[in-house]
Order: sequence, then structure tokens, then C-alpha cells
Amino acid sequence: MGRTVVIFAAGSRGDVQPCLALGRALTRQGDAVRLLASSRYQRLITGAGLRFHALPADPSEIIESPEGQELLAGRRNPVAFIRGLNRIMRPLFARLLAETQAGAEGADLVLAPTFGLLGVHLSQYLRVPHALVHFQPSQPTGAFPHPFTPAARFLGPVGNRLSYEAVDLGAWLACRQFINTWRREHLALPALSPFAPHRRLRRAPVLCAFSPTLVPRPPDWGPNVHLTGFWHHDQPLWKPPRRLLDFLGDGPPPVYVGFGSMKTSDPQATDRVVRAALRRAGLRGVLAGDPATSDDDMLAVEETPHSWLFPRMAAVVHHGGAGTTASALRSGVPSLVCPFFGDQPYWADRAHRLGVGPTPLPARQLTVPALADRLRAVTEDSDHAEAARRLGRALTAEDGVERACQVLNQLA
Repeated sequence: MGRTVVIFAAGSRGDVQPCLALGRALTRQGDAVRLLASSRYQRLITGAGLRFHALPADPSEIIESPEGQELLAGRRNPVAFIRGLNRIMRPLFARLLAETQAGAEGADLVLAPTFGLLGVHLSQYLRVPHALVHFQPSQPTGAFPHPFTPAARFLGPVGNRLSYEAVDLGAWLACRQFINTWRREHLALPALSPFAPHRRLRRAPVLCAFSPTLVPRPPDWGPNVHLTGFWHHDQPLWKPPRRLLDFLGDGPPPVYVGFGSMKTSDPQATDRVVRAALRRAGLRGVLAGDPATSDDDMLAVEETPHSWLFPRMAAVVHHGGAGTTASALRSGVPSLVCPFFGDQPYWADRAHRLGVGPTPLPARQLTVPALADRLRAVTEDSDHAEAARRLGRALTAEDGVERACQVLNQLA
């Protein structure tokens, strides 16, 4: 087909890897795919055979900063979250927009999340089609509220639908000044009113990169909304280190514990809590961290493909990011979710309601007794194990990437 497809992937690894999966599939059918992402992921992206353009925002550095920790402290308050994000991103916005524009030059098709409504602006500037990408349910519906505003469910269908409008409008108002300056001075486009971009968004094609098994399709989503299934990126050439293979073979399956790009205010204290809780529950652990901190019963590993590691675990303890949740549920083993903020509590709740793990344990409530109790529950309850196996089989049978490609092939 020969298109140049640009994908805006300015998030953590859990956001980048689904874009890699889609990008590789588009490349195999003849498209040239360029990912706009943090330089942290350049090797990962180019190693997958995709083109790369660096963006100045690094999610991990932002989260680890004092401002990022303050953002995490906002928990599930969407107003505090949007204000905090705006405060953190303000110094980066001009550079981010400049690099976004440079990276999108020559595109025939633009894929972007709702952040800053970048797909709308680039589509107008380049005069090419665009599609929205959602990694969590962000399309307005009366069936359930926006993941950032769960309390809206008490207001019924009207409150549910308004929660999406409120989150979208709040995010737009937070960055509108920077975006409109960019539109006028660099894109030669007129400034937008508070509501104009959202009217345009309602007509755009939407790719929901998650499974209908987890999020049944609401009846009020229009034909432009495509619930594709998760986009999984496997790394078939990856070879596990001997130390990891030896650890796995030296005893019963361990429990994986890792919180991705999320960081607590005292990571060392959190690590001590995790190790003590695993030992109290009588479990071995594979921990995301510095290999030098490994013990006889605790192996710390650096970045390891979840698709290889998770199926070999007794259970997976994670933060509830969309990408990690997809990998954990697809692995067919039980999950315990310790959400930090954003959409993570939503995914934690979905995993629990589907029976694959116990009640979520928010990261701010991590203590040795509480975590040890949940670890016993997630590893000893046969109902969790059976539910996880059923869900894993269902997710493995889906091909979200293929469905997404079918939708995109109709656009350009």
C-alpha cells in the first residue's frame, strides 16, 4: 500500500509496545511506520524494524521527579491530575509540539491518543486522515463512567456520559493556550474554541486497543468506534539469561512483582515491604529491579519480556497499566493489582470482577501484612487460577492487531 503512517506514542513502555505491535503489522503489509516516542525506547523501536523520531518528554523521568510524585499523590482526583500534568508539561510543551510536527512530516495517516488532540491538528495541517487510539475506555458512553472519574456512576447514564466530556474538556483547557499558539504560529491554522475539537473528535475513527472480553462494547458507541482487542508485541528473538532459567528451575513457580514506570516516594522501603511480604507468604519472587539485589529466594531482573516471563509465574503483581494488565491476563495466571493513579484503578477493578485475582491493593496501602494476605489469596485460591486460565485462552484467541489493520486500511 505504501503509506507513511505516523504513530504518536509519548507514553511509558506499556503505551509504546502496543504501537510496536501495530507498526510491525502495518510494515509487513507494505506501509512505512514511524513512531514518535521518548529516546528511551529508540533501540526497542528500531530493533522492531520501525522508524523512530525522538520526543523530549520521558514518562519515567517525569514520574520520578518531585512534581511527578505530587501528581501520583493526587490519586483519583481528575482535576488535581490535569492541573498537575499541565504544571509538569508546561516547560516541555513548545519542544514537544515542535518535535511532534517534525516527526509527522510526510505522513499519509496519523494515529494519536486524545492527549492534546494532536491527531486533529496534524490531520488539518497535513490534510491527511487520522484515527484516535484509546488504551483504556475513553469514548463517551452512558454505560459506565470515564476511568478517571468512577464516582460519576452514582449519577446514572447522564453522569457517566458527562464524565467523559468533563475529562476531555479539562484536559483541553489545560493545554489549549500552548496548542492554539502552535496552530497559529507553526501550522498556519486558526485557533480553536473550547468545544470545537471535541465536535471533530466525535466523528473520527477510534481504535480501542483493548479486549471486548474485559470491556463489553456499550450499545451507544457508534460505528466509528472499533473495539479491536489488545495489541500484543512479542519478542521472539529474546533469550532468557542462564541465571533466570536456573532460578525458575530451582523451586516452585515464583511470583512476579513489578510496577513498571510507577515509583513510590521511597522505592527502597517499598522493595523491603515486597520482599518481606513474599517471605511471610512462603513464596519466591522475581522482582523488577537491580540484579545485584538478588537473594536466594528473590531474583531481581531488568527488563524482561512479559510474554515470556508471566506464563512461568505462580501469579503476577503489577500496577495495573493497560499494557501490563493485558500481558498479565493473557498469560493465564492470576493477578494482584496495586494501582497508583489514572486508569490503573479501573483495570484493577476489571481484573478483580472477572475473578482472576483478589481485591486490589492500592499502592499507597502497601504494608507487609496487607500484601502477604493478598499474596496468599492470589496464589492459593483455585477459583482465581481457573478464571485466569479461561481469560488467558480467550485473549490469546483474539487478534487485535489484525482487526486494527483492517480498520486502518479503509481510511487511506
